[in-house]
Amino acid sequence: MRDYILLTDSSADLTAGLVEELGVEVLPLSFTMANQTYRNWPDNREIDPHRFYQRLREGEMATTSAINVGEYTEKLIPYLREGKDVLVVAFSSALSATCQSARLAAEELQEQLFPNRQILVVDSLCASMGQGLLVWYAARLRKEGRSLEEVRDWLEENKLRLCHWFTVDDLHFLKRGGRVSPATAMVGTMLSIKPVMHVDDEGRLVKVGTARGRNASLKALVDHMEDTAVDPAGQTIFISHGDCLEDAQKVADDVRGRFGIPAERILINNVGPVIGAHSGPGTVALFFLGSKR
Repeated sequence: MRDYILLTDSSADLTAGLVEELGVEVLPLSFTMANQTYRNWPDNREIDPHRFYQRLREGEMATTSAINVGEYTEKLIPYLREGKDVLVVAFSSALSATCQSARLAAEELQEQLFPNRQILVVDSLCASMGQGLLVWYAARLRKEGRSLEEVRDWLEENKLRLCHWFTVDDLHFLKRGGRVSPATAMVGTMLSIKPVMHVDDEGRLVKVGTARGRNASLKALVDHMEDTAVDPAGQTIFISHGDCLEDAQKVADDVRGRFGIPAERILINNVGPVIGAHSGPGTVALFFLGSKR
């Protein structure tokens, strides 16, 4: 089997430890706050997640930037020169231009410099640790000896089974991003109505329902898992949060209680700044494989 690199971007919200364990490469997206641009590395070397969310709570805004073609080209060339192929698992094309940049870079490099190398790009149609969980499966398959093409095919066949269920605590950030109307945000805040959202088959974040109160919204995430998860007791589950670890742990406890999943197979990490800039503090998300999204 020809050697190949597994490359993703930092929207996958993988921990630095898991990146090392899986042997994957991560290209960081960027975000800007107060005229300073930061790169979103898995080890949070440029900004602490708690500080990022604290600044959002204090009223600062963050804007995010996709990875451009030049950044992908610069990242890919050293691997290609070493004679390695590359499988890219990219942030949902419905949410970012990052995937298109990866495709353009791959086409240019194969046509102009490396005609004998393979650079395959998978549009994950995923976000945050949903993308991260898809990468986790890809890395596991690679470790089992699957070829680049076999892993690519598995990802394409299964990515729409990667379920994402989100809730947020502050509707202000969804209002700013146009996800909910100002009236909905105002009434929802007054009545403590929390949206329950998922990522659909086109890779878009969409509202599916509502819950009255925070605890009900957290429970709703696990209810959806109960409805669609395939062999939940045999899965590895990812949970991400916007600086609200206690709430993420409540979801993890519910998942363990309902499905008997051992604690070591539930991974919790922060929602990174790229997603968090739009979802805000208090976001909690649950990711698993299901029969459908």
